[in-house]
This record gives sequence, structure tokens and C-alpha cells, in this order.
Amino acid sequence: MRLPPLPAVSAGLLAAFVGFASSFSVVLQGLVGVGATPEQAASGIMALSIAMGVCGVLVSWRLRMPISVAWSTPGAALLAGAGIPQGGFGAAVGAFLLAGALVVVAGLVKPVGRAIAAIPLSLANAMLAGILLPLCLAPVKAVASLPVQALAVIGVWFLVGRWNRILAVPAAAVATFLLILAGNSDPGGAAIVPTPVLVMPEWSPAALIGIGLPLFLITMASQNIPGLAILKVNGYSPAPAPLFTATGMFSLLCAPFGGHAVNLAAITAAICAGDEAGPDRDRRWWAGIVSGLAYVAFGLAAGWATAFAAQSPALVQTVAGVALIGAFTGALGGMVSETKDREAAILCFVVTASGVPFLGISAPFWGLAVGGAVLLADRLRR
Repeated sequence: MRLPPLPAVSAGLLAAFVGFASSFSVVLQGLVGVGATPEQAASGIMALSIAMGVCGVLVSWRLRMPISVAWSTPGAALLAGAGIPQGGFGAAVGAFLLAGALVVVAGLVKPVGRAIAAIPLSLANAMLAGILLPLCLAPVKAVASLPVQALAVIGVWFLVGRWNRILAVPAAAVATFLLILAGNSDPGGAAIVPTPVLVMPEWSPAALIGIGLPLFLITMASQNIPGLAILKVNGYSPAPAPLFTATGMFSLLCAPFGGHAVNLAAITAAICAGDEAGPDRDRRWWAGIVSGLAYVAFGLAAGWATAFAAQSPALVQTVAGVALIGAFTGALGGMVSETKDREAAILCFVVTASGVPFLGISAPFWGLAVGGAVLLADRLRR
């Protein structure tokens, strides 16, 4: 067997670094936001990293395509604002299992997958923008409490972004690491490799509807479908159903250990499938293999990374906020792009961004319900 091409190796390593460093803080905030202890959060991050790494290796090898698999960053943003459900983290794990099962169903039952793809992009983007807004405000709040450190992180993100947008968030993450280190923070002798923590699921109807269903919808609409589009743009056309099934199965496997969802990558998919991975399209699949192996390695260091990040939550929230600015910008643009859907999308955004639960069910579900009802009424009238 020939050695993997060097451009594919470097692209795979870059994709894994960008994917992990850009959204680690978001995923950590999400798991903690639904009640995970530090040990459970570390276990969840390790499970997610290993799941997306192994899944990426297997599907890239099987299809001979550069398939990048990632954790659901929009899904983590949803968790960060959802609040601790009744039943605690166990109820959240039950919701994770539901979301993973629904992704498997979307892969196995074609009408379900087509129905998800038919959700108006204006509503999907409005729900995502409402979820992201509170997190994108975190850097502003951090400037009030830690002006020097927070402004340093924001400054690094801004300046590097003028040169290379892909590296802006990883550079901000490195700056955050150095600032926490300069504060003589000690992760308390935490083990580098976290101990897997098995969490028994609890079946709370409110959590299943308020967390599980929106997690499924946001993962499909904001990750899986765009991920397929990016592959297609770069000349690859894998059958969607097996990929949905594979990512859903790995989501089910990592959920009992605290992982919320894995899915097709979007931004990092462009690195592995694009020209950065070399001129030979038939050999770019090695980038998917390399990035998967790197994710596994990063996941094995999740115990230390989680304990270290806990030393300065405000700075972690700062880098999480700037990491989501791009996604928030794109969601806002998509929300208002269709003039005829604009009122329904705005109402969906407002209800979701309020963060106010009703009947124990989190705001994103109600935002989608309100926006969908208004959109349906408008179309019936027309």
C-alpha cells in the first residue's frame, strides 16, 4: 500500500485541530449546561471524540471519500441554553438517545429524511440564531468582568481572522490556554485520560420534546445536510442514508457516556475534501482517516482539558462566543433571506432567543412550533 499523500495528512491534522479547538469550549458549556458534573463532561467529550474519530475512519475507508465526522456544535449550543432538565443529566442523556435514534430512522426510512430536508431553511436558521444569540453575548459580558484577558482573546480572534478565518478561533483558543496558564491555574492533578462515566438515562417527556427533538432537527439541518452539500461541491456524492445511519449509530453508542451527538462535519469537511488535501481527488480520503485518528487522540486528553478549562469559565465562555459568531452571522442571513417567510422566522427567533420554557419544554421547540404555525397560516392564506 502506498503511503498517504502528505497534503492529505496535513489537511486531516488541520481539520481535526480546527474542529476540536474551535468548539471544545462550546461542547463543554453545553454538557455542563444540562447538568453534567466535570467528570461526566470529560467522559462525554472523550466519548464524542472517539466516536466521531472512529466513525470518520470507517466511512472514509469504506467509501474511499474524505468523509469528516464531527460533534454537533449547534447541538451543544442548544444544550448550553436549555437549562438542567427535570431528572438532571440522566434526562438529558435520554434526550441524546432519542436524537440519535431519530437520525438512524432518517437514514433507514427515506421519507423521514426527505421530510427533514424539506424543513424551510428560514425556520431552521431562525431557531439556530435564537440558540446562538445568548452564547454570542458572552464575550461582551466577559469584558465587564475580565477586561484585559477577554479583550486579549477577542483581539487575537479579530486580528488572525483578518488574515485567515479558519485559524481565527483556534488562535483564540490557544490565547485562552496561555492566559489561563499565566494565571497559575492548576487542573488539580486531573488525569489526562478521563474515566468513562456511564449515565443511566431517564425518560422525561419534557426533556425528550424540549431537548431531544430540537437536537435532532438542528443536527440534521445545520450539520448533516450542509455537510453533504460541501462534499458535493468538491466532487463527492455519497448516498446520504448510510451516512445518516452511521452517525446516528455512533451517537447512540456515545450517549450513555455523556456524548450528545455526532454528525457530518461542515466547515472542516471543506478542508478534507478541498484542494488543501492535494490535487488527486481519489487520494483525498486519507484526510478523513488522519483527521479521525487525530480526534481519537484529542479525546484521550479530554480529562485534563476539561479540568483546565474549569479554572476560568469566563474565558472559556469568551472563546465559545467568538467561535459561534460565524455560525450566528450565517444563521441571521439565512433567517431573513426569504421575504415571504420573514415574519414567521423572526417570531421563531424571538421565542427561541427568549430562553423561556413553557410546560417544562425548552424555548427552541416552542420557537419552531410558533414559526411553523405562522408559516403554515401564511401559506394557507396565499
